[in-house]
Amino acid sequence: MPLDADIIVVGAGPAGLAFCRSLNSSNLKILLIEKNTQENIANPKFDAREIALTHASRNSMKKLGIWGRVKPEDIYPLYDARVFNGDSDYNLHFSEDNPKNPDEGLGFFISNHHIRKASYEAVLEQDNVEMRFGLGVADVKVDYDKASVILEDGTKLTARLLVAADSRFSSTRRKMGIGADSNDYGRTVVTFRVRHTNSNNHTAMECFRYGKTLAILPLEEHLSSAVFTIDSNRAHEILEKSPTERAAEVYKLLDGKLGDVSVDSEMVSYPLVGVHAKRFIGPSCAVIGDAAVGMHPVTAHGYNLGLSSAVILGSEILKAERRGQDFASQAVLGAYEQKHMLKTRFLYHGTNTVVGIFTNDSEPAKLVRTAILRISNNLPPFKKFITNMLTKSE
Repeated sequence: MPLDADIIVVGAGPAGLAFCRSLNSSNLKILLIEKNTQENIANPKFDAREIALTHASRNSMKKLGIWGRVKPEDIYPLYDARVFNGDSDYNLHFSEDNPKNPDEGLGFFISNHHIRKASYEAVLEQDNVEMRFGLGVADVKVDYDKASVILEDGTKLTARLLVAADSRFSSTRRKMGIGADSNDYGRTVVTFRVRHTNSNNHTAMECFRYGKTLAILPLEEHLSSAVFTIDSNRAHEILEKSPTERAAEVYKLLDGKLGDVSVDSEMVSYPLVGVHAKRFIGPSCAVIGDAAVGMHPVTAHGYNLGLSSAVILGSEILKAERRGQDFASQAVLGAYEQKHMLKTRFLYHGTNTVVGIFTNDSEPAKLVRTAILRISNNLPPFKKFITNMLTKSE
């Protein structure tokens, strides 16, 4: 019985769409399944999430035909980054040697909805991709010969390979038989844009204040994204504030560094949960994007790792297809898993360790936090290593 497609992809988010784009030059037939409506995918709404991009991600997006679909004025350069601890003004400072050249800075910010729209429009041009919207996946069956997907309306679809890209809470991953280590941080993220009278100098700030964390992501010179993380039982302290009160809170936590502050967008909140799949592959199946690794936002690496997973898997499949090999064999999928696992395990667990230290307000932890910043600042090779790992590594 013939298969319905060579590859079925579940999830038309940025990772799933990037994976489809990575196979643009192949002869493989791809079927993309998305529970959301086509209108919501084609014209995603602003959701107050600003995505940090490394140089490697920019290069990948250019190759995939995504970067050029984002308007230049919607791409914001990042030149510097500073990490503050507690009530001290002492900070760990990251920068590049030539910070005034956008191509040589630390990275870039693009709003989530712009990336989603550009990714969808790129895939829309592909002749080898069929997209189906409005139906989720009810069940999955995988073996070493093929994968089967049963949609919510009872439709059964088969393919040589099934790829899950449907969020860090992926039900498809679970149905594949792939478990995940999950870390519920017990915290809530609250984010919104702010305007300010002082220039941000395209510098990101991570302020680990006692009781809550505030990140400032620079967009335009006088426009930034404010990102709070706070224990969920205290989230009401921000969520219930008026825009004026929230602006005052930003001003207070920044000690007035950005001058007068006013709220410039709607507020969005979501629970903070980290996920790392125990495996990235199974029989005739693989996981990418947040279904593989869902990061804490403190390293701003979520989309970068998701994009990397799509590119690595796509590259391994393309190499196998060109050699006339079975692109869904365990050898091919295993090469993807090995490469992506090597990159993600250290970042995921290292990030969780750092977050644990810098959100612990006990007196011993405060001393450790201060020591880490001062030691890191005075070890240039270490700072350079961290900078390259977070901004330019493939």
